[in-house]
Amino acid sequence: MEFLNVALPKGRLGEKVYAMFEKAGFECPSIKENNRKLIFENEERMVRYFWVKPSDVAIYVERGAADIGVAGKDILLEYEPDIYELLDLNIGKCRMAVAAPKGFKDNKKKTLKVATKFSNIAKDYYTKMGRDIDIIHLNGSIEIAPILGLSDVIVDIVETGTTLKENNLEVIETIVPISARFIANKTSFKFKGEQIEKLVNELSNQIEVEND
Repeated sequence: MEFLNVALPKGRLGEKVYAMFEKAGFECPSIKENNRKLIFENEERMVRYFWVKPSDVAIYVERGAADIGVAGKDILLEYEPDIYELLDLNIGKCRMAVAAPKGFKDNKKKTLKVATKFSNIAKDYYTKMGRDIDIIHLNGSIEIAPILGLSDVIVDIVETGTTLKENNLEVIETIVPISARFIANKTSFKFKGEQIEKLVNELSNQIEVEND
């Protein structure tokens, strides 16, 4: 049996995910040690974990450096990696939304300026609506774009909406609900299917118990 390589998103979400994997019988005690290591193995369980930036998980999985991983639906929609999406873990819930300054009225005669980190999601959304847009791709604090007149609206992830309120913005449309998804490399799924299926089943049981 080969090691099952797992890419975990760094941060709070990754810790939640690891707790679920541990409960499913894929524990790796060394991951809880306080050190700077990035790769952790448990030979007994034949599982190897590594921490990566959340937006990079899908790349590691798609390219086969990881067999499985957990990525937000936002990343999967934005980059469309060639992977299998096996399960909605029902955690890390938020939504992709359009927000604008309070009282904003969309003038359909003008091109709508949209600031976002998620250019493809924004493009798809507005193309379906037949709306002419100008995308301004930003990497940092998107909320200031409409305040400074750089954009009319923003497309971003909204959890509580507090940051929007503090900047006098409000959600005007929800594009899609977002949550953490369990993903697998297509080749790994062929060769390590048994291990992966076992984990999927164990995780599904945990999700069902929580939803009861």
